[in-house]
Amino acid sequence: MPKYVMWGSYCEDVLEKRVPHRQAHLDGLAAQKESGVLITIGPTKDLTKVFGIYEAEDEATVRQLVEADPYWKNGVWTEYFIKEWIPAF
Repeated sequence: MPKYVMWGSYCEDVLEKRVPHRQAHLDGLAAQKESGVLITIGPTKDLTKVFGIYEAEDEATVRQLVEADPYWKNGVWTEYFIKEWIPAF
């Protein structure tokens, strides 16, 4: 199954803005991980970017997951892009 890399950006006031959406965000990611579609995801240390790796049938599936996330719906993530990834090792 294809793998996809997702890079995104956080809003400037991420620590405050994410608070009311954080648990729903983490619960959703845990469900994605359990289902096998999410390999890993997390912020950069400076909390400006998010990076994730997904394994899905197609890019549209990954886009649906990202756009259903409370962080996207509530402006915590402000932009994202997805590229199909071919792991060498």
